Amino acid sequence: MKQEKTQLSEIIKLKRKELGLTQEEFSARVGVGLRFLRELEQGKETIRLDKLNVVLNYFGLEVGAVIRRDNDE
Repeated sequence: MKQEKTQLSEIIKLKRKELGLTQEEFSARVGVGLRFLRELEQGKETIRLDKLNVVLNYFGLEVGAVIRRDNDE
């Protein structure tokens, strides 16, 4: 059975909305630029990991390396 993977951009957007914050409010609260947050939530493929971790740290998360599985089970 193939699992659908949730995009990181979707997780961040959902968590921000759960807090009831606009992109402008959230970017100011966590200390990243509005443009960065908008691009992040839109799924831009090339982003700065240090800024991503600033956003994720607000939710108690961080980017890390994981062992890749070659097949979906």
